[in-house]
Amino acid sequence: MERMKSVTGAEFMEKTKYRYLGESDQAKELPQPPVEKPAEPGKPVIQLPKPKAWPGVATDLTQAIQDRVSVRRYGPKPLTLMELAYLLWCAQGVKSIEARQVTLRNVPSAGARHPLETYVLANNVAGLSPGLYRYIATAHVLTPITTEAGLAEQLARACLNQRMVSQAAAAFFWAADAYRCAWRYGERGYRYMHLDAGHACQNLALAAVAIGGGSCAVGAYDDDAVNRLLGLDGVDDFVVYAAVVGKQP
Repeated sequence: MERMKSVTGAEFMEKTKYRYLGESDQAKELPQPPVEKPAEPGKPVIQLPKPKAWPGVATDLTQAIQDRVSVRRYGPKPLTLMELAYLLWCAQGVKSIEARQVTLRNVPSAGARHPLETYVLANNVAGLSPGLYRYIATAHVLTPITTEAGLAEQLARACLNQRMVSQAAAAFFWAADAYRCAWRYGERGYRYMHLDAGHACQNLALAAVAIGGGSCAVGAYDDDAVNRLLGLDGVDDFVVYAAVVGKQP
């Protein structure tokens, strides 16, 4: 049987090889982009419990890897704010901010560029109004984006009618700030930002097991619709991956 020939995918892999890369903006000594997007001025921030306030969160790593499966149906029990904080910290938590304007986090990233911004659709989180939030990793806080009614259903439809997006306790959307990677790596940075999303999602999946929950990665979605609902331009900032988390039924 003849193999399907990929034109776009093959061109992407070819043109992002090192031999095609020109001088980077970093090499040109252009200003480095910020390590993350700050909270909007005047917008409130929600303090999250810090690691030392997480009693009882412990699991055997080998057991967590073995127990990790894709879970698409969830029970009614909400996530606590502590559990949400733990999930966010595991997926994108900042361990230190270095003098050279880079962050060292709980997941690897090429050149410590960490181009991802984490958006959380909170559907069933105790103490948190349903709505869309963004995680400010350097301060370990959430900032609200919108509590618009019906947003969860809109995002579920944008994720090709995967109802688990609106039925899970929380849905995570990782958006890439493309220039944060491209500043150092040019076109090859587009490879790395997708790898980074995989690192974050796997940490989230293992952390979900540790709190007695389950998760499911989401790669099928209408890019333009999801970007619009999250307020992203789809060119310089765009969603690269998503996942849902909830308590086991």
